[in-house]
Amino acid sequence: MKSYLTVEDILQRRHFERIEIAAGKEGLKRLVKWVHIVEVTKIGNLLRGNELILSTAVAWRERKELFISILQQLIKSNAAGLCIEIGTYTKAIPHEIIAMANKAEFPIILIMKEVPFVEITQDIHTLLINRQYDMLASLEEHSKILNKKLLSINHYDEILRVIYDDLQAQIVLLFKNYETRFFPDIGDLKKSILMKAIETERCEELSKYSILSTPIELLGESYAEILIVSESRALTEYDQLILDRTANALAQFFVRELFVEEKRRVEETEWVNAWLDGRETKASILENLSYYMPRVSPQGAVVCIYQQEERSQNINLTYFKLYFRSILEQKGFSFLAIEKYHSVILIIINERRESDWKKRMTEAIQRLLESDLEIGKLNSKPQIGVGKYVSQLERISESLETAVETVRINKQLAASNSYFYDDLHIFRVISILNRQLDLQEIVMEYLEPVVTYDQEHNGKLLDTLKTYLACSGSKKETAKILFIVRQTLYHRLEKLEQLLGPDFMEHEKRLALEFMVKAHEYLEASKQEIIGVGKI
Repeated sequence: MKSYLTVEDILQRRHFERIEIAAGKEGLKRLVKWVHIVEVTKIGNLLRGNELILSTAVAWRERKELFISILQQLIKSNAAGLCIEIGTYTKAIPHEIIAMANKAEFPIILIMKEVPFVEITQDIHTLLINRQYDMLASLEEHSKILNKKLLSINHYDEILRVIYDDLQAQIVLLFKNYETRFFPDIGDLKKSILMKAIETERCEELSKYSILSTPIELLGESYAEILIVSESRALTEYDQLILDRTANALAQFFVRELFVEEKRRVEETEWVNAWLDGRETKASILENLSYYMPRVSPQGAVVCIYQQEERSQNINLTYFKLYFRSILEQKGFSFLAIEKYHSVILIIINERRESDWKKRMTEAIQRLLESDLEIGKLNSKPQIGVGKYVSQLERISESLETAVETVRINKQLAASNSYFYDDLHIFRVISILNRQLDLQEIVMEYLEPVVTYDQEHNGKLLDTLKTYLACSGSKKETAKILFIVRQTLYHRLEKLEQLLGPDFMEHEKRLALEFMVKAHEYLEASKQEIIGVGKI
């Protein structure tokens, strides 16, 4: 239904058989909302816009400056046009008036015979009122169609088609995640022009576009915005009403989709938790994978934990998962993820050969840390732990346990740059022993004299021992790393011989001391660190 009347439509009515368009032909598409008869000279405050003015021009027929003033008021008030009866009081229109009207694309219509203005207003007002009734009926029909569609549609495009068929205007859907949908679809150049028109709607050079918009709100939050854009006509209140009803229908559709997605996500999370807990058989794992990830061909899997401190929550974990997914897919991985305690636990499924999975995973992690996700600007470095790779999917709980252990050890050893459980080597042994034995007592059997000496004399013997062992007993290299002269090093080594015995560099004892130094480092770090990942 055509919901509006233009000047051009009204000129097709009776009483307008003998007319002449004196100026402003380009403005014949102006909307007409009402018709007024005006014979006074001050009318700007009487108009509300889109009125078609009927006049004999008796009040200004011989005063050109008044005629110019009247025309300026009409243009400023956004009147639809001016119809002047020619003959009775007015014989001709000044050239200045015609030039001004043409410049403003403001129609001036000359009625070439005497016509009762009351008959014109009665006819047009009846037409406008009937059009309002038709519009209400059309709105009701539009709402019924939308409600019916909502019961069966699978994509919001079907709702957009309804509004397009009714209004024949370009539809633009702007989502808050910066996704944009044009309906019907158009070329990239046209999209760019329309987006510029939307962003700079009030610019004079883009005034040829008429734009209406309304927000789409879900659960009290802004989810998207729907717009209609027309280049061929001015958009009306009817268009806005249709747009509002369409926005409501889209909101209902999106809520339904989000509910379905949330339900699916909850089901997926429950299953992933069961899988991580070791409560799923191989058959059930493959069955669920074929449902949630139908295109995946698993060759093995590994658990990866990404954890950031609570005070560093300036990274959106949802965006992180989307970004990391795109990186992993390029490296031949897919993943399922759940969030717990400011951590993301990912079951990463390998779809390529097993031999180079670790190399590909390392490249993916490096790309993530070098990305523009602001990870490098956090107050503290995020913890990433990759557990043991398992070829048998039902053993994924082993990978989870080792991933947790990797994060725990890395949090205690801030200097560690290893993301993989396989690379922790001796610290894995130390961690196990620490949980099963009184490791502190064993360590102190070997190192207590050195630790006590350092505490009492503010010494550096333990650091010296650690470096000397790491340098395989090279005095020159040890002095260089510690930034001390040879004589100072010799003095410290003599003191270590007194405390540990002259045989402290013999093979078996040296191996034991190296182990105890690493264990002491681990234990000291654990005293200062609150282990949050243990909550997972």
